[in-house]
Order: sequence, then structure tokens, then C-alpha cells
Amino acid sequence: MLDVTVIEDPEAAAASLDPMRARLLAELVEPMSAATLAGRVGLPRQKVNYHLKTLERHGLVELVGERRKGNMTERLMQATAASYVISPLALTALQPDPDRHRDALSARWLLAIAGRLVRDVGTLITGAARADKRLATFALDGEVRFASAADRAAFVEELAAGVGALVRKYHDGSAEGGRAHRVVVAVHPALKDAPEASPGGGPDGPGAIEA
Repeated sequence: MLDVTVIEDPEAAAASLDPMRARLLAELVEPMSAATLAGRVGLPRQKVNYHLKTLERHGLVELVGERRKGNMTERLMQATAASYVISPLALTALQPDPDRHRDALSARWLLAIAGRLVRDVGTLITGAARADKRLATFALDGEVRFASAADRAAFVEELAAGVGALVRKYHDGSAEGGRAHRVVVAVHPALKDAPEASPGGGPDGPGAIEA
């Protein structure tokens, strides 16, 4: 089972958003039969089997084993991931386009960038899995508490300058055999009820910077 995977197909996304199927996916973090699941969620086994077949058809659950129970064989199913992210690809023509309105201080532009990030990384993960290749990525996440709005603005200015300097230093548009990489840096207020992040990392405040 994967820790997290991306859903790109619209029908698979719809299947995962059905409340009962979402409940079944949550229960199936461990292998389970339809009969056991039926007792957990309070549905007839035949109805659970119907939902499982739909989820299996969309690659959201898979057969991981079988066992004999009396004169019948039970199929043991498990979710293909512990959690799922729905890619904007599932929205087809409604995908966010960060290039439509570029505004480094717009929360909605930040959201569009985040949507594109989910879409692109999801597509890369899918392609890497099919090719059985490792995907080279890096992420940094953390939290910083600013004493004032002025400090936050100064931080954003220094961050933009620093990232810009690194991009100019290492970017080589004429490198033969080189590969372009997208760099995204986001700054947004931390949610008050979010788990406390470990120190030593990311930003806190409005806006987004892309290099």
C-alpha cells in the first residue's frame, strides 16, 4: 500500500467522493473481506461487494489475498493507498491556470499554483511508476512566526531575492541534456487548528513567489 497516491480519472474521483465508498477506503487500510466490511459499516454484504467492485475497477482497491471460510472463498481487499489526492486533471476543462492572472500577493493565484503542483507531480508519479523509475523531487515545509507585518514583508522580499539569485546562478538554458525543473515557493498564514510544525523551515504570511 502506498502512503499517498493521486486520482486523475474523473470517474475514479467521483467514486472516491461517494460517502460510503470513502468510508470503505478508510476501513481498507488493512486487508478485509466484504463480509467483515459489511459488519463494520452496517450494509448487506452484497451491497458492499457492489461498492468494492466499483472501487476495484477504478484502481482504488486491490485483491491482496484469499482465504477459505467454510465452503466458500473470501476475497481480501485493501485500499491501494492510505490517502488520496484528486488531481485537477479530474476537472478537465476546469483546471486552474496560474498563467491566466499572475499576482504574487493573491491567495487565489497561490491556490492555482498549488493545483498545478498537484497535477504535475501526480502525472510525474504516474509516469515514473509505469516506467519503474525513481522520481527526483525535493520539498521543504515548516513554520515561522513573524513579530510584525513589516518583518513578514521583509522576509518575503529577501526570500524572493535569494531564490531569484539561486535560479540565475544555476539556470543554464543551453545545457545539452539538461532538464528543466519548476521551483515553487509559497507563503501563507498557518491554520490555527493545524498541528504544530517542527521548527527550522517554511514561511508564514500572504503571497506566493515562483521562480
